Amino acid sequence: MVVYDDIFEWEGWGGRLKLAKGRCRLRIYDLNRSDHNDVLHLRPMLVVASDLPREGMLKGEVTVRSAAGHIATLVSRKFNIDPARMQFVEYTPSETYGKNNEYVIAAAYDAVEFTWQDGLALFPRLKPLGEALRTILQEWVGRSPANE
Repeated sequence: MVVYDDIFEWEGWGGRLKLAKGRCRLRIYDLNRSDHNDVLHLRPMLVVASDLPREGMLKGEVTVRSAAGHIATLVSRKFNIDPARMQFVEYTPSETYGKNNEYVIAAAYDAVEFTWQDGLALFPRLKPLGEALRTILQEWVGRSPANE
């Protein structure tokens, strides 16, 4: 089920400048090796990327949203995942704010679709993740040893 669950770092592009370098929390799940294998999954590889807490981001790092295509491309190559079998998900943990933390922004799971061209994930498009996958991910993320 869990293929990878750790901090993922990537080098930026732009030669010596290393523009858009970054780090994120990355989880990779294989639905074919899970308890939820009663359904045929066309894209069984779930790649879940989330930003690290704001205080943990280093100067010059970019967010998952702004580097989603670059992250998806690198993950596909590094973990040998066929892009046609991968569902990339941007996860934003719930957050509280206000004087007494009385306001809550609910956690969000957004599916990110790409146009794949020559092995590159291009033109990211966000859409809400389907309820079935969201329910599975809520369960798995809640069980994660390094919960956000």
